[in-house]
Amino acid sequence: MRTTTSSISSSDAVGTPWSGFAKVFLGTAAGLLAGYLALAYAVDPYDSGRSGLFPASGLRPQGPRTAAASRGRDPAYQGAIFGNSHIQLLEPGRLAQATGIPFVQLSVPATGPGEQLVLLDWYLRHHPAPRALVVAADEYWCTNDPALPNAKSFPFWLFSDSPPAYLRGLLRFSVAEEVVNRFGWVFRPGAERARADGWWDYEPDYLKLGYEDDPRFAVKREVPAPDHPEPGRAGPAFPAAQRLAETLRRVPAETALVLVFPPVYAAGLPRPGTPRAAADEACKAAVAGAVRSHGASAVVDWRRPRPELGDPSQFFDQSHYRHPIARALADAIAEAIRDAGAGRR
Repeated sequence: MRTTTSSISSSDAVGTPWSGFAKVFLGTAAGLLAGYLALAYAVDPYDSGRSGLFPASGLRPQGPRTAAASRGRDPAYQGAIFGNSHIQLLEPGRLAQATGIPFVQLSVPATGPGEQLVLLDWYLRHHPAPRALVVAADEYWCTNDPALPNAKSFPFWLFSDSPPAYLRGLLRFSVAEEVVNRFGWVFRPGAERARADGWWDYEPDYLKLGYEDDPRFAVKREVPAPDHPEPGRAGPAFPAAQRLAETLRRVPAETALVLVFPPVYAAGLPRPGTPRAAADEACKAAVAGAVRSHGASAVVDWRRPRPELGDPSQFFDQSHYRHPIARALADAIAEAIRDAGAGRR
């Protein structure tokens, strides 16, 4: 009588324990991930308003890229300023004093129209009927690229209206660190807070770097603008202007809208009659056209020859000016807002 024995391979023998371990491991990892996401969402590390765990708004001191989420939803500010470092020195308190409208600075250095339009969208989602908007359009708005690419990283996820995009953003290591920081900050008595209106005076930073005294910076400031436009900034289409027009359709007719072309040092302005000058004027016309489609609008164009723009003592480089020019520009913007009627509401 033959006896048949069934053999079990060594891999089968150990398969069951290993598969059980894998299931436990994956289940534990999934649980930890879900737990972290729940905690991060509840803590709301950048005060985006998505969680009610810490109802008091505000942030610890940090850069404007992330601080804009809290500032942009603050109901105290019925006016907002959008742009990059080329409008950063515009003091919101000066505009508020001149117009009676509380302003917040939502400009973010090293950003272009793509990021700035995201911030405008965020602000409008939380302020559907603002009293005034100030949008600064510099040369970066002249890109031909409809993708409106950004040169430096930006937390688009933080301002997204997509919950999955926001949750994916919370998985970053830097965000996990901020979850811990915010939790500690909220419960620390007298903890330092970020400035609520977003104003950031860059003058001390430039002075520390030697921009006032170092002759090398003075030489760079005097380099004349080329006669030809930069590649990708010659038109004829300027998609940032179209995107702006689409966003502005959500703005109530009563809202004062001011487009600003920020100051440029005289040497950096295009020479009249050159292809660069023609491209710059075409770009400005496209963006201004988008703004003028809104009834209560005005354009403050300081990217053109003006007596004060030829004073080298008022510029750190060709596009970053000092307080006297910033104050004069703020006064011109305030006048434009009053002319649009917002100051009388």
